[in-house]
Amino acid sequence: MIHINPTENKVILSIQNLNVKFTLRGQVLSAIRGVSLDVHQGESIAIVGESGSGKSVFVKCAMGLLDANGYIESGSILYNGMDLATFKTDRDWLKIRGHEIAMVFQDPMTSLNPLKTIGQQIREAVELHQGLHGEAAYNAVLEVLTDVGISEPKRRYKQYPHEFSGGMRQRVVIAIALACRPKILICDEPTTALDVTIQAQILELIKAMQKKYNLTTIYITHDLGVVANVADRIAVMYAGDIVEIGTCDEVFYDPKHPYTWALLSSLPQLGVKNEPLYSIQGTPPNLFQEIKGDAFAPRNPKALTIDYLQRPPFFEITPTHKARTWLLDPRAPKVEPPEHVRALREKGVNRNG
Repeated sequence: MIHINPTENKVILSIQNLNVKFTLRGQVLSAIRGVSLDVHQGESIAIVGESGSGKSVFVKCAMGLLDANGYIESGSILYNGMDLATFKTDRDWLKIRGHEIAMVFQDPMTSLNPLKTIGQQIREAVELHQGLHGEAAYNAVLEVLTDVGISEPKRRYKQYPHEFSGGMRQRVVIAIALACRPKILICDEPTTALDVTIQAQILELIKAMQKKYNLTTIYITHDLGVVANVADRIAVMYAGDIVEIGTCDEVFYDPKHPYTWALLSSLPQLGVKNEPLYSIQGTPPNLFQEIKGDAFAPRNPKALTIDYLQRPPFFEITPTHKARTWLLDPRAPKVEPPEHVRALREKGVNRNG
């Protein structure tokens, strides 16, 4: 698979030193802890991590979709000359949501209105964001339905969500997002509710739509295997922080952070017959409490003493690949990754060699 080189494209979305907190029953939870990320125009980037790692909260900040008890404490979200972190009202966000940045959610049934036909729901986006009406709006709906692979669009236009399968409903949700003509498309676990065969179809569809509509795509997922063939870059999140980022090949075949090792080792595809699947021991840290050192240290069997004392900086491995782990410090002892990861690395060497 040939990926674009995102570093050659201009930055379309720049998130710098973002801190996001939630108040809950008098306590404060730190959901995002000083995260920075540049998204380049035309690239496909995946943000990967366990449930609760902060990946969905991270991208929702770019659309003003935080829950009422959540707030951006500090940092900036720069898009098209605007700092989205300063937006306070829905009126501000109307300039961004849909037409500039759109989102495909993981459960299509809760994203669609059961009382309106499919055609009506896509048409609302066409009229609002493309300014089309009458026959022009109708034809635009039929076109986007065809684009997302829905046959007989004139008949489907009049049907309701309950008349569609799960995979077809997800296609409709994608069609609504595309009808807004966004520059950035965020896909939040877009295949979680679908079976494996349909998952592959939906990912291929998003990939094709990215090319046709010249989109910048951000995937949110807990499964590294899902994005292996669609992402140019992968950012690995843990406990509200990006701990490793690199090109798809760098993260898969030369990962450096122990948490990335653990995620890769957990892939069912790497399981060995008659042996139990690998699982990450322990639980993520309590984000109501201050985290000292490397947040993954208590779950990392190869943690160093300093991991418990001081948060590691980012170490650069290549111009596109960096990881936040003390194992990359020149003074650190040499620690080999687990067997599954070493096998993947050998596969990458053989593939590229």
